[in-house]
Amino acid sequence: MRPADSIRMTPLSIAVLSVSMSTDAFAAAVGRGAANRPPVATAIRNGLVFGVIEAMTPLIGWGLGMIAAGFVEQIDHWIAFGLLGAVGAKMLWEAFQPVDEDDHGARAARNGMLALIATAVGTSIDAAAVGVGLAFIGANIWIIALSIGFTTFVFTTIGMLIGKAVGARFGKIAEFFGGVALIIIGASILAEHMGWLA
Repeated sequence: MRPADSIRMTPLSIAVLSVSMSTDAFAAAVGRGAANRPPVATAIRNGLVFGVIEAMTPLIGWGLGMIAAGFVEQIDHWIAFGLLGAVGAKMLWEAFQPVDEDDHGARAARNGMLALIATAVGTSIDAAAVGVGLAFIGANIWIIALSIGFTTFVFTTIGMLIGKAVGARFGKIAEFFGGVALIIIGASILAEHMGWLA
């Protein structure tokens, strides 16, 4: 991709993207905390696992996207919009699914490291798709990945600690707003590339 084709993401858009990508993990963390509030040290450890994995997956997606970027240069902005929009729509759909408190309890009971890593990977798959989209617009993936990882660490740690107080439904609300924000970011990338904001 030529440097001239890159779209600069502002600190605000990076912050919004990071928060949006953290809401899946936050919802899972709130669910775990709602069933069984962990000690602070355990919540921090779990948050680190979520944060590291969430930071790695957009890097993987970005690498794959860079491989293909040269072949899809004319429609890269549409692909970025489509990927961000699809992830956002998926988050909106999941936000409206009923909360199964018993399921949250069962998952929290399986709180070994392997189960924790599996949950973290499951909630971060969407970040890989977003990483692919970011490769197509020439975004600075290192700053974004670090921001996503740190935000996820903070959100999941807090989510586990407050889950008992706020209940699993609170995580669904955060997931809804995260999905809306991703769709808006995707639309703004498309609008900027097409010159609609000029």
